[in-house]
Amino acid sequence: MTQVTRAPSFRRFGPALPLLIFAVLAGLFWYALQGGDPSRLPSALIGKPVPDFTLPPIEGLSAAGADVPGFASSDLAQGEPTIVNVFASWCVECQIEHPLLLALAQEPGIRLYGIDYKDDTASARRFLGRYGNPYSRVGADESGRVAIDFGVYGVPETFIIDKNGVVKFVKVLENPTTLLEPEEVLAALKASGA
Repeated sequence: MTQVTRAPSFRRFGPALPLLIFAVLAGLFWYALQGGDPSRLPSALIGKPVPDFTLPPIEGLSAAGADVPGFASSDLAQGEPTIVNVFASWCVECQIEHPLLLALAQEPGIRLYGIDYKDDTASARRFLGRYGNPYSRVGADESGRVAIDFGVYGVPETFIIDKNGVVKFVKVLENPTTLLEPEEVLAALKASGA
């Protein structure tokens, strides 16, 4: 009698194993990419008070004949919600986002402050002169320390601070497809007590 030997399953399906592993990994990556808006960061500061800071004004920056003041963390806990936008003159995405900030500044009851991140004074003045200044206060963060304390990893980033100085919302403009939406910001402001 002839004996039939069977090859182990591994030998039969072995060549297909790399393809199967690739398909599983591709499926996991696809699932991870569908996991939400990457521009809304799960910031460690959400629900916590803003870090303690004092930022000087941008020297020589004026609006309506008056100097635009800098600001401190205590200015963010004055009983009104505030939008804080981190920007820089050298940031291309900041130029794309800027018209949206100008539109937000026209909304009644909006307090919009800016943090000029790692920028030289002349460039910041030129940027705000060329594109318009939507900010009622602008602080110069030349060292970038305040931005680091806020958890900023790139500009522009927008924070909504409630009337008690607590961070309620963070939005990052990573590319033109994640533009800051005024409706989204206004809804977050309303939710924070505006």
